[in-house]
Amino acid sequence: MKLLRFGPEGHEKPGILDDDGNVRDLSGKVDDFAGAAVSLDALDRIRAIDINDLPKVDAPGRMGSPLASVPNFYCIGLNYALHAKESGMPNPPEPILFSKATSSLSGPFDSVIIPRASVKSDWEVELGVVIGKTALYVNEDDALDYVAGYCTINDVSERSFQFDHQGQWIKGKSAPTFGPVGPYLVTADEVGDPQTLRVSLDLNGETVQDSNTNDMIFTVRQIISHVSRFMALVPGDIIATGTPSGVGLGMNPPRFLTPGDVMEVEVEGLGRQRQTAVAAE
Repeated sequence: MKLLRFGPEGHEKPGILDDDGNVRDLSGKVDDFAGAAVSLDALDRIRAIDINDLPKVDAPGRMGSPLASVPNFYCIGLNYALHAKESGMPNPPEPILFSKATSSLSGPFDSVIIPRASVKSDWEVELGVVIGKTALYVNEDDALDYVAGYCTINDVSERSFQFDHQGQWIKGKSAPTFGPVGPYLVTADEVGDPQTLRVSLDLNGETVQDSNTNDMIFTVRQIISHVSRFMALVPGDIIATGTPSGVGLGMNPPRFLTPGDVMEVEVEGLGRQRQTAVAAE
């Protein structure tokens, strides 16, 4: 299934794509997509619905994040071998875990707002993993059984905030609109092996990131198992699994976002995003 949310910001309705690519309105069947509403049990209840009986939305308009909110927005750093190389850093011995503020969540076609005082705003295409049931002390072999689905994420980052200020990376990852997600939450059964997906990002029509999840240092299985050693993952949590080479920070000379720049962000089979960078007021 491809689940989505459509409508004006703050007034989105839940929807689903039918076999012909039409949006069908699920608002009479589910309240919204967040937390327990995207658990594996909740997804099974949606599967039982004949979506052809749902109202067809001829003009859905704006698409929001497929998740109305998330309990936690986790990220994995330096998780592609070529990205670690371009950063001048060795492959980490275990996953580097940090968070984005959940208030960074935004729609896949909404503008990305460059924060005040930003001088190094950057782009990062990532495969997103959405958790479908509580995961604690999970074995790698069983880890994918805890996945509700996958999504495209742009882990927008302000490198000066991230590295030049005291504290954790979360400072550079969490400005409003720095977490575009979607356009779809694609259920795990439609994705298959998450380690064979092309990930790419175009900046102003130029492809700057073009890789495959097979370059990940730590697989989705390993990430879920590792994180669950330290905390309980719960339904609706997102994990952004790292970005490949081609970020602005790694270019020579470095290149960062300016107002008017357009990012087109895609993970194979999960949908394509498009954001325009604008200056904060």
